[in-house]
Amino acid sequence: MSNTIRIKKRAASGSAGAPSSLAPSELAFNENDLKLYYGFGDTGSNEASSIITVGGAGAFFNKTDTRTANRILAGPTTGSAAAPTFRALVAADLLKLNEFTAPDGSVSLNSQKITNLATPTADGDAASKSYVDGVSQGLDVKDSVVAATTANITIATALNNGDTLDGVTLSTNDRVLVKDQSTASQNGIYIVGSSPARADDLAAGVDAAGMFTFVEQGSTNADQGFVCTSNKGSAVVGTNNLAFSQFSGAGNLTAGDGLDKSGNEFSVDLKSNGGLVIESTELAVDLAASSITGTLAVSDGGTGSTTSSAARTALGLAIGSNVQAYDADLDNLSGCQSGGSAALAALTSTEIQILDGATVTTSELNILDGVTATATELNIMDGVTATTTEINLLDGVTATTTELNHTDGVTSNIQTQLDAKQASDAQLTELATMASGTADALADLSGTEVAILDGATVTTSELNILDGVTATASELNIMDGVTATTSELNIMDGVTATTSELNLMDGGTSASSTTLATADRFVCNDAGTMKQVALSDLVTFLEDGATSGFDVDGGTF
Repeated sequence: MSNTIRIKKRAASGSAGAPSSLAPSELAFNENDLKLYYGFGDTGSNEASSIITVGGAGAFFNKTDTRTANRILAGPTTGSAAAPTFRALVAADLLKLNEFTAPDGSVSLNSQKITNLATPTADGDAASKSYVDGVSQGLDVKDSVVAATTANITIATALNNGDTLDGVTLSTNDRVLVKDQSTASQNGIYIVGSSPARADDLAAGVDAAGMFTFVEQGSTNADQGFVCTSNKGSAVVGTNNLAFSQFSGAGNLTAGDGLDKSGNEFSVDLKSNGGLVIESTELAVDLAASSITGTLAVSDGGTGSTTSSAARTALGLAIGSNVQAYDADLDNLSGCQSGGSAALAALTSTEIQILDGATVTTSELNILDGVTATATELNIMDGVTATTTEINLLDGVTATTTELNHTDGVTSNIQTQLDAKQASDAQLTELATMASGTADALADLSGTEVAILDGATVTTSELNILDGVTATASELNIMDGVTATTSELNIMDGVTATTSELNLMDGGTSASSTTLATADRFVCNDAGTMKQVALSDLVTFLEDGATSGFDVDGGTF
């Protein structure tokens, strides 16, 4: 356990308030009012200049106290300034988005939308989807209209509540596209009412070039889109003539010859076995179809015929005149290698007859395969009387000429020549490895000198103790009469202390000043045994308050 350091305190049964005095930087805690006090400053007489509160309930807010949700620590919402309290959050406490510091990284909207955007005017402005869609097509997209005209109308009386236009009964505030006026400057988008007026998004004076709108209903114009084709600068609403053309019309497409239409999907109308098929959603040609008519000319990659005989004739492959009729022998010869067939074709009948009546086998002919000997070399065998058995003695011999020549000139039994030699002996073999000088020295030793080592038990290490000894006989005789045991003498083994250092243990009382370090050592009696101990061990002992009993107590006030 670590040491206990206690600061000055006043018990809960005491009075509230700060201590009357504290030393500089001294701490004190009052258990009555739960406040922590600090001695601030220095009067010069070991007394703090003042005592301040640095912690505790009432002096600071307690982070462990629970609070109602969405409450903040702030001054009053209105009126004069006052100490902060925990109160409900109000709108005035929050910054508007345009009051925040500009972000310096990506901002995630968590898959939410930004709505009610104004029409962009600068390059960095955000844009709505409808604006982007229109610009991407080069169009100024307007809200859809309920119906559109099919001919010239009287606007003041044809666009009132209850009127019918292209089969659509109009209602007040419906949007209508007027596009067929004899006076084309009257064209545009109008709002149905007792006094029809132009729509705000295509009001008089604006540029209508490229504006687009979609017609929702009507016998003729339903599901069609129209665009103003008047050029920019000549498309001022209410001033210039405005021309409108159909831009889209998904509802008016019909299937022509060879096509089928189902809803909004077109497909190919295929003739049964006509040669066109659908393979994995793709159009393909089926050449095996039975209902294909006509023939394909040779010049177009066909045969120009409907029968195989006529097709061969048309292609210049008539059997008997253009190509050889099938023959089994010719079919067998077609299996020859290209060089073999050419060589066979070049043989004369006389050359072929050489093989007629031959009885030699392939194995016998193969004996000559790879032979490089000349006729002269082969004639060496002429007159040889050795039998096949005698010649076969060399069959499998791997000895070289040099090895066989080792026996050249030997005239007596080899074993007879070995009998007079020294028998092999392992110890003689080992002595043969000695250096020449060592062998000579060993040979010079007398029996008495050799006997000195007979029975010796001393080790090489023990003999080496005498190596380098400079002590005289008198100095060595100091040990004469010593009764200490080997174990007792061995205590000195490895001692590096000097005479001065050993004399410090002999009642030395002198002392010197030094700067202590963690690695420094001191000597202490450990239950009767003197030991050298590191200062760090003393620090560990003092820190363990349970063992050392070393505590710091600040007292009371």
